[in-house]
Amino acid sequence: MSADLPFLPFSRPTIDEATITAVGEVLRSGWITSGPKVAAFEAQMSEYFGGRPVRTFNSGTCTMEIALRIAGIGPGDEVITTPISWVATANVIIEVGATPVFADIDPVTRNLDLDKVEAAITPRTKAIIPVYLSGLPVDMDRLYAIAKKHNLRVVEDAAQAFGSEWKGQRIGAFGDFISFSFQANKNITTGEGGALVLNNLEEARLAEKYRLQGVTRSGVDGIDVDVLGGKYNMSDIMAAIGLGQFANIEKITAHRRALARRYYEAFGPDFEAQSGAQLPLQAFDSSNYHLFQIILPDNGPTTRADFMNALKDRFNVGTGYHYAPIHLFTMYRERGFKEGMFPVAEKIGRLTVTLPMFYAMTSADVDRTVAAVKAILIK
Repeated sequence: MSADLPFLPFSRPTIDEATITAVGEVLRSGWITSGPKVAAFEAQMSEYFGGRPVRTFNSGTCTMEIALRIAGIGPGDEVITTPISWVATANVIIEVGATPVFADIDPVTRNLDLDKVEAAITPRTKAIIPVYLSGLPVDMDRLYAIAKKHNLRVVEDAAQAFGSEWKGQRIGAFGDFISFSFQANKNITTGEGGALVLNNLEEARLAEKYRLQGVTRSGVDGIDVDVLGGKYNMSDIMAAIGLGQFANIEKITAHRRALARRYYEAFGPDFEAQSGAQLPLQAFDSSNYHLFQIILPDNGPTTRADFMNALKDRFNVGTGYHYAPIHLFTMYRERGFKEGMFPVAEKIGRLTVTLPMFYAMTSADVDRTVAAVKAILIK
């Protein structure tokens, strides 16, 4: 094992030749903005999610913002979410004029601690945005029981959870608003992009307005604008990629779960005791294993930066970092957040490392990664 081996990134998309051909056909068709491919992509996802309306967008960020707008959330309202996520999860709350309220996370699942969520609810709370870190859902029964008890909307940040399940039901097939991302490192990608699963056609029509300047068309020349929308539509080029990716979702999810099993097998039952590191929760019946993250030992033999650099420099293995605690960013400190408020999130945010996990990986790639990790952490 050495740096002479080919570089193994932590993530890499797989685009097959049929998808590349389909994109070429779209380019040759002359219709490259939102059109028949977008409609086909939305229809296939709607069927996948049990007939629920699905609308596509140019990012998974705007889907959450639009869900909040459809729910009527704005100035004076509070929305509870996790401090461990991509910053977009909290930014969209500020974007609609509401106030983000963080709740600490569970040290095992690394998702929202629902006890902490319930404790954070005030008369101003109007919604919860849970994040399914690495594709692992929260306790969905408990989440929606809390929402029902307090009359709250739920905007599920399922950016990482396409293909994940809860008690045999697909994430997206039930619940309130469900937001997915198709950014380049997601389990299925459109390059950039996202989708929002909605509750009914009335919400879907409003989502269509918000994604394209608030416009409603009628007949051959009728046009009106009655809400302030943006420019968030997905192109047919992106949708053609998505259709090709979506055709393989079952194989993609199964292979990622197989890679995760190999990770656990290769690390073995004694790794945590020997290294002081923490592996992710085993959840093969629910997680799509979008990411495979370990938590480094506190006060271990190496800092996170040195660990990540050693994996790359000594073993040519790439890593990622998901995520920095949102509440410690300057913009959020200026809103009154500070160290010590969410200790579990702060510890995990300081020690988490994302190991390679993508569709083209092999068991040999997993073994190589695990051997490198052990060489650094176990002395």
